[in-house]
Amino acid sequence: MAAGALAGWLFPGIAAYAEPIARSFLRLIQSVIAPVLVTTLIASFARGGKLSDLGRLGLKSLVWFEASTTFALLLGWAMVSWFRPGEGVGLAGTAVAAAAPDFGRVVENMFPASLFDAMARGDVLQVVLCSIGLGISCAAVGAKAEPFVVFCESASAVAFQYTRYVMNLAAVGVSAAIAATVAKSGIDVLLGLGKFVVLAWATQGLFLLAGVAVPLLICRVPLGSFWAHAREPFLIAFGTTSSAAALPSAMGRLQHYGLPKALLGLVLPLGLSFNLCGSTIHLVMATFFVAQAANVPLTLAQQLMILLTLKLTSKGVAGIPRANFVILTSLFPAYALPLEGLAALLGIDAAIDPVRTGINVLANCAGPVVIARWEGWKPAESADLPKVTAAVGGEHE
Repeated sequence: MAAGALAGWLFPGIAAYAEPIARSFLRLIQSVIAPVLVTTLIASFARGGKLSDLGRLGLKSLVWFEASTTFALLLGWAMVSWFRPGEGVGLAGTAVAAAAPDFGRVVENMFPASLFDAMARGDVLQVVLCSIGLGISCAAVGAKAEPFVVFCESASAVAFQYTRYVMNLAAVGVSAAIAATVAKSGIDVLLGLGKFVVLAWATQGLFLLAGVAVPLLICRVPLGSFWAHAREPFLIAFGTTSSAAALPSAMGRLQHYGLPKALLGLVLPLGLSFNLCGSTIHLVMATFFVAQAANVPLTLAQQLMILLTLKLTSKGVAGIPRANFVILTSLFPAYALPLEGLAALLGIDAAIDPVRTGINVLANCAGPVVIARWEGWKPAESADLPKVTAAVGGEHE
């Protein structure tokens, strides 16, 4: 990113050459959106089991996940709307207002007439709703749907590998995008990105207090003993930027904390897909930051639709390389938001990814504790922790 910014600042004429490279990279990203979302969401919801089979713990888990991620969504929206870090950045040539349909049309457009039509048009909300419906239907059908679910899992693995190949070009694509953006819009873009990084960390910290610590205190869980058991998973996630890498450690530490193994086996894996609060915050903030930077006005109805789309799209895609970037790339065209701004955000993603993933894991560790307290479990005070070997590796989120 630094090389691209310097080149764009010192040699503004470079934009004419850098922009086609950046756009080519963004087109490659767009090409993976539909296959990744469809196959991943269908397989994820199909393997989730019937709602009736989840039982009391499963239903309580879903209630907690939805409450936690909704709070994260609204917090991110409030912070970026209040502090407006993108205001004044002025991404050149992108101030195109999206149409403002009436409420009835908005509701009607949520539902697809055809999955393939929605995929062809890039209507991400329709794709997500249809994929979730198919996944739930597969879970209801049971064994008869197994060949289709296996096909989706295989297709998902292929789509992931293709995404990894595309992401190997990220350094070139992002540098070109930064060079072109700085050349056209000036150094203010970098100042805006710096403000966004500071606000992103502050918002994640605020969620840690209000969305993790406060619920634990309400449930009368000692924060010291919880942190003693959640510290290692958090550090693994922070260092590897992978929630999946921290899962084995989280299972071991929380089991030592005294939580029932059956509860952990249900809630933690579900949370890995449905309770990514840190990523939810980032998705919202990135979307509205780019809207502010590009001077794209969004009505309240459009903002609410964006929030609903992000809430649904973020479910079940934890394993996708650079999942946040893939989700936002699918969303932006529907609201006339410039993909160049998203490419600029990818350039600073390394500064935000550790805290975002760390909050994902802490919120996911808090989930089973809150649910166990709901079930009458009492937390242990001991912080004497055995050695737990955790897998290290995985994909960025």
